[in-house]
Amino acid sequence: MKKQLLVLLITVFIGFGAIAQTKSSETNVLVLIYSQNGGTYKMAKAIAEGVQEYPNTKAILKRVPSINTKEKLNAEVEKLPVATIEELANYDGIAFGSPVHFANISADMNYFFSQSIPLWTSRTLEGKPATVFMSAGSGAGKEAAILSFWNILASHGMVIVPTGIMGTATLDKTVPQGNTPFGATSLAGSTGTRPSQSELNLAKEQGKALARVASGLKNTANIKGVKTTSIESKSDINKTLKDNNIVLPEAPKPVGNYVPFTISDHKVYINQVALKEGKILNPGKVGATVTEDQAKEATYQTMLNVIAVLKEACGGDLNKVKQCVQLTGYFNTTPEYTQHAGLMNSASNLTALVFGEKGKHARATIGAASLPINSVVEIQAIFEIE
Repeated sequence: MKKQLLVLLITVFIGFGAIAQTKSSETNVLVLIYSQNGGTYKMAKAIAEGVQEYPNTKAILKRVPSINTKEKLNAEVEKLPVATIEELANYDGIAFGSPVHFANISADMNYFFSQSIPLWTSRTLEGKPATVFMSAGSGAGKEAAILSFWNILASHGMVIVPTGIMGTATLDKTVPQGNTPFGATSLAGSTGTRPSQSELNLAKEQGKALARVASGLKNTANIKGVKTTSIESKSDINKTLKDNNIVLPEAPKPVGNYVPFTISDHKVYINQVALKEGKILNPGKVGATVTEDQAKEATYQTMLNVIAVLKEACGGDLNKVKQCVQLTGYFNTTPEYTQHAGLMNSASNLTALVFGEKGKHARATIGAASLPINSVVEIQAIFEIE
């Protein structure tokens, strides 16, 4: 009997261990920088070190692309992988680093964020923790630069993590330091080794603080998800469209011997191209005559057309949608083009914004040599309705 009880207890403990391992998942924090001479890069490494000191947390260090592709970068910086704006959605927290340019962030970092409109409209970054660190040659304008960056992050609804007075107890006051209550900075033009050890220590503390917030928010995601699902199940799609200033176009009419949608076993099947007001929006081929931003705009418009047709299939009531099952994006591109997934995010983000949890879908993206009426994109959609 005692032996059987012992076996039972061991089984229970092993089971609890397996559950704990299943529930535990690594917190991923991106440290994203622009750095030409390497000062901001050194601060970034200290931020990443602080991030990784927090349990079960991983730091990924990347850089934004340079506006001037011929610009000479520090050798170590040049080796860093280049980030895309779409991948910001994949991280649990982000630390942004930039040199101070005229009391502002660098033009390269600013241009990177100028591509974030699809993330903003779909509220993709909302609730993600973020922090900012900088490097200033003269030391002038560093606090204004961090606050100007905060404006961008606040517009995305990100949770801003400042430094406050962390790290100041061990600050070496015998030499000028670049610390601020908003984020770590390096007084790059000052005497001695820069960043100084005090500046690096503060950056490390800042990374640890970001990791703590990111990990805490990640661990409450399941609770938040349950509440969100409950609320969204009662939500009104029409209100969602209105609150986000999304205006559906008139559903495009067939121009051949076919119908705009078919319904089979509660599944709605729809195909649409980038028609806007009777004309193809941004026609042509990505990698040749159409830019990525133009292709994303056309993809967004195509998904609007899909939803407009879906509304007709639902008898005018989009609240009848139970699930977006599958989206397939076909893109008119040059043979060497490979960034189809980034273009398709415009459609996926819009679908998730409009339908919430019911908008989460399986997806495929395919390159094509050509598409009907020279559209840059065609989307094939499958929805389940009541």
